[in-house]
Amino acid sequence: MYVYGTAISSTLSSLSPKQALILANLYLENAKTPALDPAIALVLCHETEMSLRHAKKAARSTKNPSVIGGIATAYIDLSRLLEILKRSSESQAIYKKGEKLR
Repeated sequence: MYVYGTAISSTLSSLSPKQALILANLYLENAKTPALDPAIALVLCHETEMSLRHAKKAARSTKNPSVIGGIATAYIDLSRLLEILKRSSESQAIYKKGEKLR
């Protein structure tokens, strides 16, 4: 990313669990846009999953119940969207990840 001619490096690893969860929810909400091309929605779903994976890994050390609950909810919401996008096997796998966190 370039801001005012300067390269700014930004990776998921630099985000806290809460920040990664916020990012995942941003991707997820954009993926739910009704008129969105399904191929773009799937890319956003992938980015959602990557952000959730980071949030889950980072949250293990903090054990913050509200963040862990938010991650579980986001996984389940993602699974519902994948079902709508006719990705049943992926949907089921994501749903299980969410249920394990509840």
